[in-house]
Amino acid sequence: MYFPYLRGKQFELIALRELGDFMSVNNLKVSPIIEPVKISSTLKNTLKNLKDNNINFNIVLNPQVGDLITETDKIIEIIKSELSDYSNYQLGIIFEKTFALTELLEKVRNSNLNPKGFALIHNVVIANENLLSIKERCEVIFPVIYNVINFDKTNSNRRYNRNFSSDTLVSLADYFSSQTKNSAYLDLESVFTEEHLFYLQEGYAGFGDFLTIGDNYSESGFMPYAVAIHISYADNSGKINVKHFVSDSNGDTSDIGGKFAEANNKLVVWCDENNINTTAIIEFRSLRNSGHFPGLGVIKKLSIINHIELMVNSI
Repeated sequence: MYFPYLRGKQFELIALRELGDFMSVNNLKVSPIIEPVKISSTLKNTLKNLKDNNINFNIVLNPQVGDLITETDKIIEIIKSELSDYSNYQLGIIFEKTFALTELLEKVRNSNLNPKGFALIHNVVIANENLLSIKERCEVIFPVIYNVINFDKTNSNRRYNRNFSSDTLVSLADYFSSQTKNSAYLDLESVFTEEHLFYLQEGYAGFGDFLTIGDNYSESGFMPYAVAIHISYADNSGKINVKHFVSDSNGDTSDIGGKFAEANNKLVVWCDENNINTTAIIEFRSLRNSGHFPGLGVIKKLSIINHIELMVNSI
């Protein structure tokens, strides 16, 4: 099963919403993880869409970035308002170095929520003597459905995985090769992952990534000198790579629409040559034909849609 990890920013959530029908058909292959960063109508509508399509997902109760750090109560209220009669989801708990688990579990106990269970996201290696206690304290309330092991933050400590039942294990890593500025992606192609090919034989129930966004979180956007479009695809061996399509007129921040047209033309030509026809690529073709610039957020949304569709279809 594939676990795309998204922060609850506007166009990330809209991407999930627009993938509702696709994920519903593939509901045994995908379970998004949402780390909400603000309370918004988009978050509410996305949760409702996931419920309406009977999609399993994970929503984090203790986000580590954004406006909702220490705002577990607000997140619980959103869940209660949108998912009161729904149970096909997990409550996510991120484990960091300092973390008040007792307080969070007490809030869950008093919430009257009815999820399938917990998804524990391990951003640190927890001492063995504490793991049994944590499991027992959680399972007094709900079962632990998933243990999501963040390889980047636990140093890929596979010995740590022996502490967990294999049917709960999910690997998570940031495979996206981020650059400091968009122009640095020019003529670049990045190896992404082959985890989807081997996760089952390596003893995992699922695998996750931070898509073509990466794990770095930024509160606000900016006017770029260059427009870059990141498109993941499978090579002939089945491995996932990312092709980067970058504008050419990158001397200043003027004419963002023109920069998008330059990058998108490169994308469409390459996809035509390689017979790539995902839902997002079809939309990129339509945008080239119409000459329309949809905004930078929509470009990010389409990149996310392309990646999730690709990963789900690859397993």
